Amino acid sequence: MKEKIIQLIHEKTNRQKFWQQYRHLLPLFAYMLFYMTWWSHLEDTVTTQFRVIHMGIDDRIPFLEIFIIPYLAWFAYVSVTVLALFFKDETKRDYYRCLAFLFTGMTLFLLISTIMPNGHQLRPAVMPRDNVFTRMIAALWQSDTPTNLWPSIHVYNSLGAHFAIAKSKAFENHKLLKNASLTLALSIILSTMFIKQHSFFDVLTALGLAAVMYVLIYKRELLAYHK
Repeated sequence: MKEKIIQLIHEKTNRQKFWQQYRHLLPLFAYMLFYMTWWSHLEDTVTTQFRVIHMGIDDRIPFLEIFIIPYLAWFAYVSVTVLALFFKDETKRDYYRCLAFLFTGMTLFLLISTIMPNGHQLRPAVMPRDNVFTRMIAALWQSDTPTNLWPSIHVYNSLGAHFAIAKSKAFENHKLLKNASLTLALSIILSTMFIKQHSFFDVLTALGLAAVMYVLIYKRELLAYHK
């Protein structure tokens, strides 16, 4: 009986430790479920009736299929950054600052796409070349419609991930990592235009929104978090 009680106490202690360690992941999982549900609804409903986004400079930007590599690298870049902050940031302050930055922009994107459905007509009717990169882009286009684009979340979240790395105390002595992060973020931003996923307007508005959020989150310390 005594051994059973000790075992139950031990199990309860382990559960409490597990909860204390991983409870900070709940906001991330909850928001991603919320975001993907809303985004999927927009992708299914915004198909033909939308405001066309276009700037003259869009027609001068070349189609460079090799940029599909950094474009797809975005998914790992943002995910790994968030998880790295979760595990490396003992206070979770930088982790929550990163989430606040990302979630605010993503929510504004959803609201804009709902209130003002938007899209572009930049994709070439026929691929200019046939190679592994153009085939990757063609596969991407089959699952990703040219709608719900403004502001570009690829651009906004790339900057959010880089700001999080650059401002995190966990990485303050990792100059090589910060430089690599900046290089990847810039290549992702360029990729959105070179593979005709976004208009220059989408990029500009994402840059503007990211600049505002950077001031609010990292300069004005809008988010006060206590563990």
